[in-house]
Amino acid sequence: MPGANANGAALPVTVAPVDNAAHAAAAALLQRAGATLPAALNAQLPPLRLHIVDTLPAHVQGRQRGLDIQLPRHLVIAPPGDDGADPALAALVHELAHVLDGRLGLSREPRLLDLAGWQVRPRRFGLRNADNPLRDRSPDPYELHSPAEFVAVNLEHFLLDPHYRCRRPALHRHFTARLGSEGADPPAQPCADALPFVSPGDGAGRSPLESLDPARVHAVEYLFAEPTRAPMSRWGHSMLRLVVCAPERVAGPDCRFDLDHHRVLSFRAFVDDVQISSWRGLTGRYPSRLFVLPLSQVVEEYTRVELRGLRSVPLKLQPADIAALLERASQLHWTYDGRYSFLGNNCASETFKLLHDAVPRLASARLAAITPNGLLRKLERRGIVDASVLTDMETAVRLGYHFPAADAHYDALFDVAAAALALPAPDARGWLELEAAVRAPWLQRGDLRATAALLVLEEAALRRAEVRARDALKRRLLRADDAHAVATRGLAEDVLAAEGLLVRPAVLLAHVPGYGLPQPDELAIAGERARVLDGARLDHSSDLRARAEAMLPPTVAGELAATRANVTLVAARLRRLSADDVAP
Repeated sequence: MPGANANGAALPVTVAPVDNAAHAAAAALLQRAGATLPAALNAQLPPLRLHIVDTLPAHVQGRQRGLDIQLPRHLVIAPPGDDGADPALAALVHELAHVLDGRLGLSREPRLLDLAGWQVRPRRFGLRNADNPLRDRSPDPYELHSPAEFVAVNLEHFLLDPHYRCRRPALHRHFTARLGSEGADPPAQPCADALPFVSPGDGAGRSPLESLDPARVHAVEYLFAEPTRAPMSRWGHSMLRLVVCAPERVAGPDCRFDLDHHRVLSFRAFVDDVQISSWRGLTGRYPSRLFVLPLSQVVEEYTRVELRGLRSVPLKLQPADIAALLERASQLHWTYDGRYSFLGNNCASETFKLLHDAVPRLASARLAAITPNGLLRKLERRGIVDASVLTDMETAVRLGYHFPAADAHYDALFDVAAAALALPAPDARGWLELEAAVRAPWLQRGDLRATAALLVLEEAALRRAEVRARDALKRRLLRADDAHAVATRGLAEDVLAAEGLLVRPAVLLAHVPGYGLPQPDELAIAGERARVLDGARLDHSSDLRARAEAMLPPTVAGELAATRANVTLVAARLRRLSADDVAP
């Protein structure tokens, strides 16, 4: 018998002949489905026939072929659970969704594919990736099998799960607009405005888990790390800067000065983007993740360690665009499991896809690019960024639109030391590239002023050595063929916790039911786990450092130790010279 929806219209579904018990259960199921399916969707259904069978494979919950739907008998006759779970209803709605998709073409719509994760390929003239990298926190991994299965799984949750609008808000809005339906009844509590991210702890007890309210983000800027001569960074690096207002400030232009609150969205291979193995970077052997980093850390990393300037160019986005961008970034942060490829899936193409997928009007702006400087040029040509802020560099530095590389400062210090010593390098960059053993003798020869300059330079050399050591360790931890792979797996997790960079935030919610954006109860669990990890970092940092450094290649470990010894050596000399200088 046909089922009736809440508006009294019968579902155009009849039950094929079957025994009385199964027929009665099927009739009740159709009644429940009729009360669930909105009238607008019901009107799109053709006449269908429901078959209750015992012939489906054990792992198959239903099957749709043309105008026929098959459901397993054991599923149909089982009553709904006391917890509200109704597997038979979910299976029927899933198969009805396939029918609707066949008539409406939902799974072929570009906007749906953008939101779902079948992303455009910048070098393939609008073609899309064959696989879907939004693998983490999925309601059902079968949704990744194809766009058609994605639509069926998600329409099932759209119609049955009241929390879908909070867990996958962009998809909920899309289905609502496309189908003329709000889906399941909304949850008792409204969705939170703030979006969850994991950002490195500051060592002062702050949890790595934080929330960003789009209303507190005054602007988004394209943050461009200037190129270097290194092969993997000769075109720069693409990032997005979030100009986040301090809690006590009214949102507005002065939020630019709340630098401690600004965050950076940066797609990176799970190793440093400059010093990764060229071959592995070309072949996609490194995981690609969306990192959320404090601006201060990014400025330190690029200007003082890599000696690269940063340009921060405002994107011309409306508040609704910013909210959509942050929402998409949070979704990717918790679900994205990509693979870095220097020529196809790098920081520029990832940033382009984030802009393309988050803000619909940018999808038609022809921004596809595979180099960071190429993406910046396209943003400028399309009038999407305001590059005029860089016209006067002195003003740009003062207002935080440009962060100059520290090489000019280091060169000035080098000149101070070189005036007193015949240093074996032409400039500060060349000095820092020398081996620590070559620099060591010169650290004991300068006067007070030269020694003070050399101390600052040696501390810069130490930061560079530590970056190289971390990268060498990460590369080893990523090697599946490493003889110590089993022993190092736990160390890998400890290293990530120690850095405060949980590369894959979904691991904070391992074995916790839920999908999409974490909800308050899940965030409470994630926050507690993050605090435990951060506490372990503080409690065991010395032991962890020793274990990690024992795994370094001998040349890397030796250079790190020698540079540390240099810093100790030159600092001691500076103290002696200072004492002599003030002695009567």
